[in-house]
Amino acid sequence: MDSMVTVQAERSLFAKTKVARQQAEALLKGLVEAKSLSERRLAELRLTDHLKHVTGRSSLDNAIASTRRMIDTLDRTMAQFRREQAPCEVVVRESLTLAPRR
Repeated sequence: MDSMVTVQAERSLFAKTKVARQQAEALLKGLVEAKSLSERRLAELRLTDHLKHVTGRSSLDNAIASTRRMIDTLDRTMAQFRREQAPCEVVVRESLTLAPRR
């Protein structure tokens, strides 16, 4: 029974991770669009991004980079789960198949 609970918990965690990745992807898309809009607007007004002028990167550049790192981390987490999940499912299925009927 414990192994079934563990498998269910792992699947739930994987599903939550997948949702978080989808949300991060939507966030990234919004940030890229906001950066484009911001740069156009600054150009229209002939203004400069002071943070970008000083550091070489705008706050939106930093947010985009951070979001991309988060997506990479979520991808690695899901890939690791998939590698570890396959043997677990086989063991659980075998134990369910081989268990004596009551």
